[in-house]
Amino acid sequence: MCSTEAVIVKSPEFRQKERGTVLECEHGGEILDRIKRIPIVDALGIQIDELGEGRCMATVPRDTRFDGIFESFHGGILLTIADSIACFAILTLCRPGQILTTTDMSICFLGPCFTDVTADARVIKLGRTLCPVAVDLFDTSRQKVALAHVKYIRLGDMPKRSNAKPARGSGTE
Repeated sequence: MCSTEAVIVKSPEFRQKERGTVLECEHGGEILDRIKRIPIVDALGIQIDELGEGRCMATVPRDTRFDGIFESFHGGILLTIADSIACFAILTLCRPGQILTTTDMSICFLGPCFTDVTADARVIKLGRTLCPVAVDLFDTSRQKVALAHVKYIRLGDMPKRSNAKPARGSGTE
């Protein structure tokens, strides 16, 4: 999956390929480290191909366990992929610790996907609060199989997490 040894690229003009991932953004290594800790990334086998300013491209191998009724990639899985890759594209434009959550999303299916799928996400606008992202999904022959729009809300930074449980009666139980 994602390499923890990825090179952070500080200049958008400079392209560095590290273990299959092209990084074109500051904090690229930190973003990849965060991505690899997300359970759905491992479950679906998401492979980050490229991270750039406001962009993420990833490939997901077709696993017939996730097929829909017509023996092709299930539409809900394609939308899940679009949702995840959209988030990663936003992270390239803000701090790696930024908390983001999906507010809404839609997808237009253009045809079935019988192969691995490549998702190409581009941030439309990095707003103070809302961030709309367009995601194109292609099969291995580069035929566009779907177009998704995903909107995220920015909620601040990840809080420091401790393993300590709150004391009884502290109001944080």
